Amino acid sequence: MKRRQKPKTVESIRTRLKLTREPIFLVDGSSFLYRAFYAYPDLKRADGFPTNAIYIVLRMLFKIIKEESPKFLGFFLDGKGPTFRHELFEPYKANRLKMPENLALQIEPLLQGVRSLGLMTKVLEGVEADDCIASLTHRFKQDYPIVIVGSDKDLWQLLDKNVFVWDPGQKKEKLITLETFVAQQGLKPEQWPDFQALVGDKVDNIPGVPGVGPKTALALLKDFPSLEELRAGHDRLKPKMAEKLRPHLDDLLSYRQLTRLKTDCCQEIELEDLKCGQIDTDALISYLKEYEFKSLLKEVPGAARSEFLDSRVRVRENTIKLPINSSTPQQLNPSTTFRNQEVGLFFEQNRWFLGVDSKELEFSESAGSLSQLVASLQGAQIFVPSLKDLLLKDKIWFDLPTSSFFDLSLSAYLLNPEERNYSWKRLYQAFAGEIEVSEESKGLATLKMGQVLRTRIAQASLDQLMQELETPLVPVLVKMEQKGIRIDLHAFKEFLAEVKEELAKLTEQIYAQAGKKFNIRSSQQLAEVLFHDLGLKSRRKTPKGAPSTSIAALQSLVGEHPIIELILKYRTLEKLRSTYLEPLPQKVDERQRLHTHFNQLATATGRLSSSEPNLQNIPIRGEFGPRMRSCFVAAPGKLLVAADYSQIELRILAHMSEDETLLEAFELGQDIHSRTAALLFDKPVEEVTPGERRKAKTINFGLLYGMGPQKLSRELGISLNEAKEFIQIYFSKLKKVQEFYDHIQKEAEKRGYVTTIAGRRRLLPEINSRNANVAGQARRMAINTVVQGSAADIIKKAMILVDKDEVLQKFKAYLILQVHDELILEVEKDYARDAGQRLSEIMSGVYTLKVPLVVDWGVGKNWGEAH
Repeated sequence: MKRRQKPKTVESIRTRLKLTREPIFLVDGSSFLYRAFYAYPDLKRADGFPTNAIYIVLRMLFKIIKEESPKFLGFFLDGKGPTFRHELFEPYKANRLKMPENLALQIEPLLQGVRSLGLMTKVLEGVEADDCIASLTHRFKQDYPIVIVGSDKDLWQLLDKNVFVWDPGQKKEKLITLETFVAQQGLKPEQWPDFQALVGDKVDNIPGVPGVGPKTALALLKDFPSLEELRAGHDRLKPKMAEKLRPHLDDLLSYRQLTRLKTDCCQEIELEDLKCGQIDTDALISYLKEYEFKSLLKEVPGAARSEFLDSRVRVRENTIKLPINSSTPQQLNPSTTFRNQEVGLFFEQNRWFLGVDSKELEFSESAGSLSQLVASLQGAQIFVPSLKDLLLKDKIWFDLPTSSFFDLSLSAYLLNPEERNYSWKRLYQAFAGEIEVSEESKGLATLKMGQVLRTRIAQASLDQLMQELETPLVPVLVKMEQKGIRIDLHAFKEFLAEVKEELAKLTEQIYAQAGKKFNIRSSQQLAEVLFHDLGLKSRRKTPKGAPSTSIAALQSLVGEHPIIELILKYRTLEKLRSTYLEPLPQKVDERQRLHTHFNQLATATGRLSSSEPNLQNIPIRGEFGPRMRSCFVAAPGKLLVAADYSQIELRILAHMSEDETLLEAFELGQDIHSRTAALLFDKPVEEVTPGERRKAKTINFGLLYGMGPQKLSRELGISLNEAKEFIQIYFSKLKKVQEFYDHIQKEAEKRGYVTTIAGRRRLLPEINSRNANVAGQARRMAINTVVQGSAADIIKKAMILVDKDEVLQKFKAYLILQVHDELILEVEKDYARDAGQRLSEIMSGVYTLKVPLVVDWGVGKNWGEAH
């Protein structure tokens, strides 16, 4: 018998920081408000009133109350009007969007909820919430530890030996102390406003000094610890830097006034005002019911908790056990047939739980009972934790159409594709308070959760995506997994022997260059050889500050020493050996076929991934790509057909941006990279060199994935200024691409999410973050998601159509693998070319774009030949 694990205890901030006195918690409500609003944009009351920001902020406060039992806590919000900073600098925050109406509606109800928790609230006028927090911190930090609850980087300037900044609102909380700040930033907290003045802040519209980034600012403040010292001694700088700073020395002091927090406001707030009062239980319960926050009701001490527990007991008592076996075939007919009903279906340890209305039926599985159960569910709407798991359990479930099912995990994924965990247990934890059903009543809980998720899917306009694309894809993936793909064990063995022989040679060559033997696979030992013994200069660091030996770090050292090229080749071959050549043959079944798992709930863009083993990262190009693919073969008497979309993401970009140059190039069948190179280098297409085409290709795809000038300069081996110039020329020649990117980003800032061609959504709550780096990353993700997610929509639609195509079924051609934009069929030898032609027709006609969807395809005995 397994010992039952004790629930994890959460250590309070006071315990973790070893505080000897009660801390004062000062909550910057404004810093969480926008993040909360965009994190769950569809959360509404039944009458349509928006409640997403209220819910998320209240949930965070419930967490603080539960885990910290605070004695002192204040909740602060920015007011509506301008502040003293607008008087100092009129453009301050001028690029900020007006607060969305649906967020503004939630401010007063939120304050009402916070007050019912017994907490002090303060809405500031003329100053910002951060200023009030700074003033209270300055006043009380000598006598009490201060825990500032916020996500705004401006708050870092307040850090002290007794002052901490805590962000519990993220998936992974952040706790910043004076020590961690100094170690990570290389500055003292009081230097932070000077640093921000130098680099500027795009979010708050603070210009900073053009050409001065974080590294430069850090270097300046090491030599000149304050702006005053920098101003007095700027003549000692190198001429180029002195010239860059000179025109901005007066402005810098003004910029610092914008970033430096006030410490002399909110004098009317005394310590007694921050003391947490008693929770008004009746008012809070009434409030939570009014705004339909059932999941928070269970957190309320007293009446709400009892009410919740009572409902759990009542539901469990309604469970009816109906043992079914082959000797009682009529048990379900007619009294327990479920046509036109909504049913929650859950399977566990040879038992089936069905939730219907307010009752739960429990069946024990035996021979004959499963077919009886499936027959009884004809015509019902069936809510299941995972349709894929159901279909993998028994093929009899294929007898019901996919339209009968509503998949809880799939719906939760579509609503928030970055949650990562969509298990029944995780979902129950999230919805327990809302559905008020015992965890033991799994069928009924599945039904109630499904009904809630179905409403939210409809509110988010994701119902069509789920019904027409994602749910019908599930049985396609199951059949692909069950079929698998055959590998040539002899080819694997030969390839492995060659790789091992080459690794042995490389090992001796590396030892000779190093002057000693060492463990080449050990990053620590390799770093010792490269950066100590051989004296090479480290170009990159690990997160902990040690010299990096990553692939990117090694590639940056190519040409510095002969050992680098040898190690890079060793790494490539070692990955082939350890990831593919040795493990894959051990995973085959009796027919020499590999069975991967296709993950439908794993990526934020909607792309499929595969695991155990991962067949989507099999090398494609390079020295070993074709050889590796040739080890994947067709079964005897069959051939493989491989078809992939040509440059699908750039075609989607052309379609969505409607850029004339891209549209014309694809319409005429021109090479898009050569056409782009001709624009960049201002020459006719026929005069473009292979090197110029390569640069254009890097830029085409790099900008699509949000590549900035620094990475582009590294990728192309050019200066930063050249990279900036390339990007500027690119967007000046392809103006509608720039307009398209700008439109996506503005829409994402306004709505908090982006959508793909099929209506898939990705939430981007950080796009309005006050941290410019975080907001910038979210803007890049917005563009990448729209384009890459649309490509995922197209390939998924193609898979569904290919799977049910009667012509391909006649040819006995079946999908066995999907890798990004490529589909692989296994087909009877005599029908292979006809199947390839049909596959190409289906894939190219999935969606009607403003440019042709071109499909390249081939046939072969192995994947290498077909590709």
